[in-house]
Amino acid sequence: MTYTIRRFAIIGTLLLTGTLVGQSLAGEFNPTLSIGDTAPAWTDLEGTDGKKHSLTDLKEAKAVVVLFTGNTCPYAVEYEERTRKLVERFADEKKVALVAINSNTGKQDSLEAMRERAEEQKFNFPYLKDADQQVVQKFGATRTPEFLVLDADRKVVYMGALDDSTDPEKVTAQHVANAIEATLAGKSPEVTETPPIGCNIRLQRRRSLP
Repeated sequence: MTYTIRRFAIIGTLLLTGTLVGQSLAGEFNPTLSIGDTAPAWTDLEGTDGKKHSLTDLKEAKAVVVLFTGNTCPYAVEYEERTRKLVERFADEKKVALVAINSNTGKQDSLEAMRERAEEQKFNFPYLKDADQQVVQKFGATRTPEFLVLDADRKVVYMGALDDSTDPEKVTAQHVANAIEATLAGKSPEVTETPPIGCNIRLQRRRSLP
């Protein structure tokens, strides 16, 4: 009896330890990635410009911003202007690239609808379609808008919201811009992760196995 109890206690401890280790592999708000992880590489995502895009296309960039967004989320739409201004802010650096990825399902988030949106809003950044939703799942993004900043080695240095307020008049901390500046200076951002605020990314329903 004592041996059996001890055996179950050991098994329970191992399971608990494994659970904690598994949890430590992900970020505080990201279920998949953690700060310092190498970002998953995407390949051949079709853009609104009619071209195929890969992460390796940005090899000259010292910092890469990956934005998960969409056409229909009110939060994502409200952040479009701020995203354009962010790109303009670092345009002279010639070392910063921002890529927007739409992983949502639905006709209003189709590539055709994305083209219309990009043209109408005059996006100054690539807008790509993650049609099979493999990229969003590898990045662990759950909201639109959701930002990740990668350094020159494509390590994740920041994940979360663009700034600290959905009201542009109340912004006091520009998290993504601060992370970019720190990365370009060879430093770690003071703030590395914040909760993304926005709409849930609409994932395809997958048939569960019997």
